[in-house]
Order: sequence, then C-alpha cells, then structure tokens
Amino acid sequence: MTARTETTQVLIVGAGPAGSVAAALLRQQGRQVLMLEKQRFPRFSIGESLLPQSMEYLEQAGMLRAVVEAGFQHKNGAAFAHDGRSTTFDFRQKSSLGWGTTYQVQRAEFDHVLAREAERTGAELRFEHEVLAVDVSGDKPRVSVRSPEGETYEVVADFLLDASGFARILPRLLDLERPSRFPVRGAIFTHVRDGITPGAAGFDRNKILITVHPRHHDVWYWTIPFSNGTCSLGVVAEQSYLARYEGSETERLQAIVGEDPGLSTLLANAQWSMPARQIVGYSANVDSLWGRNYALLGNAGEFLDPVFSSGVTIAFKSASLAAACLARQFGGETVDWEAEYGRPLRAGVDTFRTFVESWYAGGFQKIIFHENANPAIREMICSILAGYAWDTSNPYVADSKRRLGVLEQLCAA
Repeated sequence: MTARTETTQVLIVGAGPAGSVAAALLRQQGRQVLMLEKQRFPRFSIGESLLPQSMEYLEQAGMLRAVVEAGFQHKNGAAFAHDGRSTTFDFRQKSSLGWGTTYQVQRAEFDHVLAREAERTGAELRFEHEVLAVDVSGDKPRVSVRSPEGETYEVVADFLLDASGFARILPRLLDLERPSRFPVRGAIFTHVRDGITPGAAGFDRNKILITVHPRHHDVWYWTIPFSNGTCSLGVVAEQSYLARYEGSETERLQAIVGEDPGLSTLLANAQWSMPARQIVGYSANVDSLWGRNYALLGNAGEFLDPVFSSGVTIAFKSASLAAACLARQFGGETVDWEAEYGRPLRAGVDTFRTFVESWYAGGFQKIIFHENANPAIREMICSILAGYAWDTSNPYVADSKRRLGVLEQLCAA
C-alpha cells in the first residue's frame, strides 16, 4: 500500500521558539504552513532565561501580548558572583537601542504559549508526528512522517525549515553535522522550590544569577528565578569534571552546589522535588545553515553554550531572517541564502562565540569583576549580554575579538 502524500508551501519541523515564530511570520505573508512536532506540549526544556533582544521578534511575530499575559518572571539584567565578589548588569543601561527588559520563563509553558499563537495565526500544528527521513535531492523537499497512530505518510513542501532544536533532524539525516570547536561540556540541572527570602544576600529575582565556582573559573552555576517561587538551577563544566561525582544526578548536583558557600547559603531552604537531569556534548555545528530549499533554524544549526542565555535569541533571529528571505523567494526574487541568511546569522553567533570563549578562558570574568570599569564600555558590554550581538554600531560587535582582547589585557594589568 502506497503511503499518502500531502503538499504544503512551508514545512516546519519542530514547534519550539524558532519554529513557532517562523510560522507566525510566514502566516503574516499568507503562506501555507505545516508544523510537525515529535513531542506533546507542554514538555520540559531548559534555556529559560530570555534576553531583551528576543522581545523584538516576539513583537514582530504578534506574540508579545500572549507572552506578557502569561505572567512570567520579569527580567531586567544579570548578576555575577565569584568567591565573595559580585557585579550586576542592568540591561536597561545599555548602548544599543531596543528592549531592556524581558522574562525568565518555564519553557514548558512558554513554548506552549508560542505554539498556540502560531496555531492562532492559521499554521497547522501536529503534535507527536515524527520525521523519519528527508529527501532534498529533487525540486522540492520530501519528508517521511509517522503519526501517533503509526501511520506513515509523506509531505512534499516548497521549502523546509528545520526547527527541531537539539534533535537536529536535518543535520543528522543529511550528514551536515560537524564537531564544535568547544570542549565537551555537560550540564546537570533541575527545578527547585528555592525558599529564598526577599532580599536575601542581595538576591534579585529580576535577574539571572551566574555563579563562578570558587576554585575553577571554567565551572559555573545558573540560578534562574521564576514567578511561582521556584527556580531553575544547574551547573556547567567539562565532562571530566562532572564525572568525578557519584550518585544520582540530584546527589551530584547537590554536591557541586555545596562547593560554593554563597550559593549554598542562598539555597539553604530549597526543596529538591524534581529529579535532576544531565545533558552532555550539547555544543554543535554544521557545514552550512541552508541548502536547496531548506534552512536550519536556531539550535538545529548551531548551539554555542548556555552561559549568556543566547539560545532563544539566536533561534528568534534565525526565524526572522529566514522568513524575510522566504518573502522574497516566494515573491519571485532570487535569494542569495548565504549572503542574506547564513552570514548575517553567523555574524551575531560569532560575537557571542567570542564572549563565550573569553568567559571560559577567564578573561571576560576579569572584565566584569573589574573595580574601575569604564561606564561607556560597560554599556557596550551590557548590550551584548542583553542579546544585541548584531548591532554593528557597537565596537564590541563590529570588532569583537580585537576589542575584547585589548580589554582583557587592560583588566588583567
């Protein structure tokens, strides 16, 4: 028996942030959009601390009101702590124009809000439909799919967007994956009812807290408060470091958190009710972010590291760029996907990469904890921490490697 075949203008694999925003933007153009999502929402995910730059894309996609009304935790900056020292960045005090506040979100609900908004615009969304195979050798991509009932069918699309996140459907099926330049790091994480009293140890629920391990500058913790009295808590380190600890993932995370006195004190009353989880080797790369009638969005293309919470912002940026390219392509124009999608997207990703590399080498930590910071430079750094990694009017974006290298030397002197 021959499997049935469906057609659509744009097929989007994955209904996370990149897929949902892309769907909404394409529906604004009047495109026929089919979204296939392997899981059933709501579902757990990390990557909960948004950056203000992302608000621009939520606004562009017509999703901002739904996000605001969902009641997520307000976020206006980032706090950093290391061995008794601390510093904060208020994202409203940045050099770039644009949003200075955003939210810290439980991704299960946040992603579900965006997916429902994509449906509201007229995109068709199918949960628990799994992509089995992809053929991009012909004039149009052909995708083999299995439904929750076990039926297999084929979708033929004019264009295919892979927004599958860490599942990385197209890179995996089309052999596009390439090793990341970063060492193999892992993260152990959970959600806890944090029990933090208001104002305890200067803790601000409107900011993500990044804590550097007291003895290992390349080991760090995240504490992301939510509006319901819980927080996301995790540690990131090279896999060789995490492998030193025995027991369950919860016991391992508790042991590593216990090595930092400040964080231990802050979380002294925490209730560890959710079993911790671990992911390893999450950094990923590909040869190209696009191909014949397909493009990779967000984490499906490249994921750097969670330290600066750049993942969702990059996902939104990729969706916006891809939708703009498709508007022109469906309008009959010839689109240079490398010049109009690949290079522009990678430009901001490479800015983030420079700062991630500096963070793990220890140089950026010297910069942010420096006691005599130049206010103007601090505002430029703040802009990048707020997600404005594509703002080339910022010297630390336009010439990030050289500028950051000089600043590291000055702060180390």
